Amino acid sequence: MDSYRSIAGPSEGLYKDNGSRFIALAYPVETEQQVKEILSGLRKEYYDARHHCYAYRLGCKGDVFRASDDGEPSGSAGRPILGQIDSAGLSDILVVVVRYFGGIKLGIPGLIRAYKTSTADALTQATVVEKIASRQFRISFDYFVMNDVMKIIKDLGLPILSQDFGMSCVADLRVRLTLVDDFLKRAGDVEGAQVEEL
Repeated sequence: MDSYRSIAGPSEGLYKDNGSRFIALAYPVETEQQVKEILSGLRKEYYDARHHCYAYRLGCKGDVFRASDDGEPSGSAGRPILGQIDSAGLSDILVVVVRYFGGIKLGIPGLIRAYKTSTADALTQATVVEKIASRQFRISFDYFVMNDVMKIIKDLGLPILSQDFGMSCVADLRVRLTLVDDFLKRAGDVEGAQVEEL
């Protein structure tokens, strides 16, 4: 399977308990670098908050993930956030829960409930979209085999990201994972065509 579920855009959730506020912020992300940039921005924006706990899951298989308690008792924040992401069946997503401490300790069960509920609220507000896992390739070919190449692109329904058809021709394509082998085999049969992964 090369399709998976993510969210279309940022969303927000909120949970309050004994004066503490838990603001859950969900973002669509594709790389750990994006995660770092968003976290850094939120730490500046919510500089006066006590904790910035988070979890993310990335990729078609969701095999890149992390959960952080950011100073809360171990397992009371990051894991409940990740648990909500997983029970919603989402990937390519980051959820950060910003906590403002209200002066009364909530205990570990209270914290787990707060992080879980605020995350669930943010995910309920989000628009879920289906994403297709893909790889990007550049195909270079001579003008006289243009019809052969365009037939492959049309048959497989490949989105063209950019193209330059001058003396020699180049097209950058997005190929969904389930079609990669077929694309490479057919492109390999076109005289003089060269394919490189971007």
